[in-house]
Formats: sequence, structure tokens, C-alpha cells
Amino acid sequence: MKVTLPAPNRKFSLVDGLGLAGLVGLLVARYIPVAKIIPFWGCMLRETTGWPCFGCGLTRVADRVAHLNFSGAWEANPLGTVAALLFALLAVVAVLHMVFALPIPDVQLSPREWGWVRVALPIVILVNYAYVVVKTKFPHLLM
Repeated sequence: MKVTLPAPNRKFSLVDGLGLAGLVGLLVARYIPVAKIIPFWGCMLRETTGWPCFGCGLTRVADRVAHLNFSGAWEANPLGTVAALLFALLAVVAVLHMVFALPIPDVQLSPREWGWVRVALPIVILVNYAYVVVKTKFPHLLM
């Protein structure tokens, strides 16, 4: 892994865009009850089959993280909670970058490290999905 620190700047980057998306998403989750306002909001797969999809629990995660209920968010979807917290961190970094010209480190992974990411990420997603399925269909197993 190679990390470089550029000169202080205020150039809008991917980190700023993700931070802005995270900020907007968490503000909407905090102040607008989307699941109650939109009548068709919800997981169609879970409503028709009873089985959760890969994204089941993400609305609850956003709402609970926005209300600082981290344990409730973790219970709904652990990987979604990590993603929501990363979006919140990116929002803080984006504000610091745009207001104070804080340089954002440039991280470059080697081909071998990218290989590990390509192997680990699907495994993490499948383990998270297994947890969501067990939590939804077989909650007695988690007692």
C-alpha cells in the first residue's frame, strides 16, 4: 500500500462526493420518515417470500445511525452499519477538506492487495447476508 499526501487544496473529489451523499442521506434519515411516507417502501422479496434480500435492514440502519442508535443499527444489518458510519466519516472529512483545505491522502493498493480485497469483500457480504437471514428467519438461533 502506498499513501501520499497532496498539497492542501479544495478540489472536489470522489471523497467529497461520497461525503456529500452520506450527509444528505443521514439528514434525510434523521428528519424525514421515508418508510412511513412512501406507501410502497419496503423489501418486496421479504414481503412476498419471507426471505430477506441483500439490502434488507438498510433503511433501519440509516434511521438508527442518524439517531445515534448504533446497537440497533448493528442488529438490523452489520455491514450496512459499517457503511453508514463510513459515510458519516466521509461527510466530516469532506467538510474539513472543503472548508479548511485539509489534504485527503491518496491511497494506492498493489495488485496483490486488490486481489485480497476481491476475495474478502464477497466473503464479508455473504457472512453479513447469512446473519440477516438467520436474524429474520431463525432468530431463536441467535439467543
